[in-house]
Amino acid sequence: MNKTLQKRVAAFVEAHRLETDVAHRVLDLVSEIGEVAKEVLKSTRYGKKRFTPDDNWGAEIRDVLFSIICVANMTGVHLETALLNALKKYEHRIKTKKDAGSGK
Repeated sequence: MNKTLQKRVAAFVEAHRLETDVAHRVLDLVSEIGEVAKEVLKSTRYGKKRFTPDDNWGAEIRDVLFSIICVANMTGVHLETALLNALKKYEHRIKTKKDAGSGK
C-alpha cells in the first residue's frame, strides 16, 4: 500500500467532513469486519456449504480497507511499512517454528 492511497483517503475524509476520533474509527472498522464475517456466514449457509464470494464480497472488503486506512492515517501508521514488517515477522515464525501463527 503506497502513501498515495493513504493521502487520497485523508483528502476524501477531509473533503467530505468525515473526521471523527480514533475510538469511533476503530468501532467502524470492527463493524465493517463484522459485515465481512456476515458475508461468509451467508455464503456458506452458516457452514453448510463451501465459501464462494458473491457480488457483495468485494464491496465489504473495500469498506474494511477504507476503514483500516483511516485508522492508520489517524495514528501515524505507514501501511506499506507495516505490511512489510508483518511479512518479515511471519517469515521469521515460519523459519523458526514452521508455522506463521503466534500460538506455537
